[in-house]
Amino acid sequence: MSDLTKLTIAEARAGLEKGDFSSRELTAAHITAMTASKPLNAYITETPEQAVEAATDSDTRRAKGEAGKLDGIPLAIKDLFCTKGVLTTAASHILDGFTPHYESTVTANLWNAGAVMLGKVNLDEFAMGSSNETSYYGNVVNPWRREGDESALVPGGSSGGSASAVASFSAMGATGTDTGGSIRQPASFTGIVGMKPTYGRCSRWGVVAFASSLDQPGPMARTVRDTAIMLEAMAGFDPKDSTSVNMPVPNFEAAMTGDIKGLKIGIPKEYRLDGMSEEIDTLWQQGIDWLKAAGAEIVDISLPHTKYALPAYYIIAPAEASSNLARYDGVRYGLRVEGKDLNEMYANTRAEGFGAEVKRRLLIGTYALSAGYYDAYYLKAQKVRARIAEDFKQAYLNVDVILTPTAPSAAFGFGEKGDDPLEMYLNDVFTVPASLAGLPGISVPAGLSTEGLPLGLQLLGKPFDEETVFRAAGVLEEAAAFTATPTDWWRG
Repeated sequence: MSDLTKLTIAEARAGLEKGDFSSRELTAAHITAMTASKPLNAYITETPEQAVEAATDSDTRRAKGEAGKLDGIPLAIKDLFCTKGVLTTAASHILDGFTPHYESTVTANLWNAGAVMLGKVNLDEFAMGSSNETSYYGNVVNPWRREGDESALVPGGSSGGSASAVASFSAMGATGTDTGGSIRQPASFTGIVGMKPTYGRCSRWGVVAFASSLDQPGPMARTVRDTAIMLEAMAGFDPKDSTSVNMPVPNFEAAMTGDIKGLKIGIPKEYRLDGMSEEIDTLWQQGIDWLKAAGAEIVDISLPHTKYALPAYYIIAPAEASSNLARYDGVRYGLRVEGKDLNEMYANTRAEGFGAEVKRRLLIGTYALSAGYYDAYYLKAQKVRARIAEDFKQAYLNVDVILTPTAPSAAFGFGEKGDDPLEMYLNDVFTVPASLAGLPGISVPAGLSTEGLPLGLQLLGKPFDEETVFRAAGVLEEAAAFTATPTDWWRG
């Protein structure tokens, strides 16, 4: 039998349907791969026994003709999703020992579709980071290496564990969350596909909050079709989430017709940044040529408020985080560091429980919300956000989707940007605008850098028009014909 871990979700689904292998065999292969991938530090908590039990149940359902849309497919779950009876940490010391008594809506939807959980994967602490260097549980390592260079590279963040697990073939797919690019940027860095749905498409209930008006769960996998299959299972209205939108969930996979003739593709001039690397610009032009050759119409557009997106985001997101993370006080769950009184206990717990990047963002957010500064910072940032959303709205009167680079560079080495938070924040320059506007976006691997590292292109769509995004992304993926994979150096 060929290596089952190299199958896509669509291929594995077909193999299970034909009886070529069982879910137990498929899951066992991924448990072995998960064990072998320990040098990548992608997983915080492994759940092999639970996975085998779920796979056995899946085989039983399939034998009865009752298989769901993802039945028997082994997935990794970002450790931001609460999983009943399984440690959930948000990669933070302050949530030590927290085992939820409930299941997040997204993961419950996946289990209802028959998916199998391999374990909980690492991330930047509370999803705050662009490199997966802020986790209490240590750095996640990118399975890719530069040609002729053995130094370790970051997988991107915050969904770096999800990206590394999928790229290293130790999971068929993974859940991620995207606040300002945390699905799309790590997908670009690791040569996989990452889809951020429209805000409200997937429930946030049971997902540890970073910035409530921005956070959105989404799928990460090795092909566009696989992310479409996953998103259909993940999405749906949830009355427990006030931001969940009551709309039918389309058959996203069926939307991938392979035909984009007449589709209008917007190319925003503001995304051509000063000092942007030539290889990113060349890849973007290549993407334009691919879509044009497939029959799409290329339209130059303007998104004039783009340059204000990063500063607005880095006021809004920390402000919401400072409110959300106030619940971590050592009283009810997680870490507790005693003090001589209640205030000292709060201070001690938060000082020891939160990492440096989380503290930095909490300080920024608390300052932006404080008396005398709320109007000058937070309120002004929200007004800028409205202008950015309006830019997209006007652009979509003339185009169907927008094509941009996903990230301004390929993956970089550990410590290369950690000393300069502003340089690190610039990693989100192409992804943040769509997050502020709540739009769907997907990153598709489209080529290799001169150092042999993956580079992604991003497609952005209209609100709740993921179908068109998937349709265009499928064509882009086929044209790019990206088949490169990392070497298995971590297996020794």
